[in-house]
Amino acid sequence: MKRAKDPTRVRVQKPSTLKRILRYVMRYPFSLLGSLLLAVVTVVATLLVPVYFGDAVDCIVESGVKWETLYTIFLKIGVTIGVGGISQWLMSLCNNRISCHVVRDIREDAFDKLGRLPLQYIDTHSHGDTVSRIVADADQFSDGLLMGFTQFFTGVMTILGTIAFMLITNFKIGLVVVLVTPASLFVARFVANHTHKFFTEQTATRGEQTAFAEEAIWGLKTAQAFAHEDEHAQKFDEINARLEKATMNATFYSSLTNPSTRFINNLVYALVALLGAFDVAGGIFTVGGLTKFLSYANQYTKPFNEISGVITELKSAFVCASRIFELIDETEEVPDGGNEVLENVEGNVRLNDVSFSYSKDRKLIEDLSLSVRPGERVAIVGRTGSGKTTLINLLMRFYDVDGGQVCVEGKDVREITRNSLRKNYGMVLQETWLKNGTVRENLKMGKPEATDEEMIAAAKAAHAHGFIKRMEKGYNTVLGEGGSLSEGQKQLLCIARIMLTQPPMLILDEATSSIDTRTELKISDAFGKLMEGRTSFVVAHRLSTIIHSDCILVMQDGHVVEQGTHKELLAKDGAYAELYNGQFH
Repeated sequence: MKRAKDPTRVRVQKPSTLKRILRYVMRYPFSLLGSLLLAVVTVVATLLVPVYFGDAVDCIVESGVKWETLYTIFLKIGVTIGVGGISQWLMSLCNNRISCHVVRDIREDAFDKLGRLPLQYIDTHSHGDTVSRIVADADQFSDGLLMGFTQFFTGVMTILGTIAFMLITNFKIGLVVVLVTPASLFVARFVANHTHKFFTEQTATRGEQTAFAEEAIWGLKTAQAFAHEDEHAQKFDEINARLEKATMNATFYSSLTNPSTRFINNLVYALVALLGAFDVAGGIFTVGGLTKFLSYANQYTKPFNEISGVITELKSAFVCASRIFELIDETEEVPDGGNEVLENVEGNVRLNDVSFSYSKDRKLIEDLSLSVRPGERVAIVGRTGSGKTTLINLLMRFYDVDGGQVCVEGKDVREITRNSLRKNYGMVLQETWLKNGTVRENLKMGKPEATDEEMIAAAKAAHAHGFIKRMEKGYNTVLGEGGSLSEGQKQLLCIARIMLTQPPMLILDEATSSIDTRTELKISDAFGKLMEGRTSFVVAHRLSTIIHSDCILVMQDGHVVEQGTHKELLAKDGAYAELYNGQFH
């Protein structure tokens, strides 16, 4: 039965990228507070040095060289510089800690989200682009965030501090500096706004390039078999050219920020020097005061150059962060309808008027009903695209039905926790998957508490023990390092993994497709023993492997068009007979 949408569910407005980044940053308040306090110390030390230099100049101009006074001033300068240097180093440690921890947290959230995403997301999104978001975009974001913490805070504080010092020292010249400042800010903002779209294009194209490279490497053998190396190279060159263009545009326009703001800042410096010179000539200003003021003007304008570069980097970092947040914000798998745990499973499976389609405009399975008793072997056959694997996805609840019910032991699978449902199925797919680890770790994945004797017995039953022992370190061989395995050997390991778990129900989706005929006969015998007393669903193209099944479902366009034993279906001389005769005649 189709579930009604919750009318109380309200669309939540997602917070801005900046707010979300700040939420991650605020998880480390002590490091943040330490960074801010150390930034204040660094800026104050930087601002005090020109004061002491101005005093030294005035001392020399007014009284000549008095070494005792100058020694005292130089000692103050040395201590101030030392304190500023140490505080800047400690501030960098705090900033690095914040940056690394924030990126770590975002990566963990993104990877954790992958485990909660529906299979539909994985099926419809490029794996390479997803990897690029978690790895490359996170790295880019980390670099921008670190630069922001390192230069942005100190830059802003330096600007505010120098303005205050200049206004106190000489209000007229300080006011001129303040009035000219908006021109620099306007230039920096104008350039930064126009570079955002180029950084967005650059990041998206980089994700596309990663996805294509992953696809090309994965299918390299096929590409070489069909002599498609040149086509792949041309496609990669085309994507690379677009990435180059986007990167060049982003770099070019962002590079305008620094020289533009430098021009404004040099103009400020020139105005300060000119006005200060007139005040010195008029006796309003001392030479040391002018020296101090010029130092402030230089310190005041320098952060604008740094901040303009930081803003550019932050734009790129925000684009990367938004791509990661897009992944984190993806709609999760529909939660378990209830907390009921499936226990004491005998193998009663029933489908009641099940309807399902991957896209609403193309129907696939309609009104499918099926009843399977404990211990029955159900074979599912049909042409490609008939819905065989889709039916398996529904049994395992990788997808939820659009209509009807899938029941195990009389309970709707939507009311059962996914974890307990899937633990009661043993599944061997045509596509093998082994994690990066030892043979032992892979075999015990479904039953970590199994003894080595149980593991070896399962490997022997799957006819994998022989080639495992021939490997350099046997069951301790790290897959991927101890020599490459053939597809057939990988499949034997996957079969042994299921034989170790001894689940009450089995799903075998072309489980012997990569195994030679002789080994297949042995495996079929082992499967026969394994399936005794267990409800089993077997998807097979080679009909010779399923002729002894208790029930054979013949699927066509999402419908079960025939159902019965091998002999019954041959006697009907229908769709099954056509498939069978096509293979053996």
